Amino acid sequence: MSKGLPIKDALKMWEEKTNKVATEAEDIGLQFQWPPIDKMDSTLSTLTECKKLSLSTNMIEKISGISGMKNLRILSLARNYIKSLQGIEVLTDTLEELWVSYNLIEKLKPIDQMKALKVFYVSNNAIKDWNEFSRIAHAPNIVEVSFIGNPLCDTMDEGTFRSEVVRKLQNLKKFDGEPVIRGV
Repeated sequence: MSKGLPIKDALKMWEEKTNKVATEAEDIGLQFQWPPIDKMDSTLSTLTECKKLSLSTNMIEKISGISGMKNLRILSLARNYIKSLQGIEVLTDTLEELWVSYNLIEKLKPIDQMKALKVFYVSNNAIKDWNEFSRIAHAPNIVEVSFIGNPLCDTMDEGTFRSEVVRKLQNLKKFDGEPVIRGV
């Protein structure tokens, strides 16, 4: 099997394509790389101005190398092979949107530490227990969640499941793309 594309090389190709300097850019898209990126590394920490980073549709298994990304607000890691959110906690005070749909995630720790997180897309993963889902409620600013396609969704009918989600996530305004309407 061929080795994955290093972040350093993906950034160099991005710079050539966009005529921008990666270390000065606010929005960087490294999705759909060929060969795919298989590892996040400390090269990402040099992207100190970056506010939105997309690494979607690669072969990344683990979140790492982002501790220097102090301005990062939106991180897209959808369609990878991520099994755990460990490593995301270095962005606890700044990250507002985390997109990790279509991965292999079973456990949501450390999502409960994410103080600034507002939007969490975690659909089509492997979350099957309410204790893991309940961690989302501890992120105080969560207002939008996409969760469809996780095994937990199949444990009860859709209406009952949605009611339970709305009960557990008091600040929720949108769930699975639909507005949350609460009784008066």
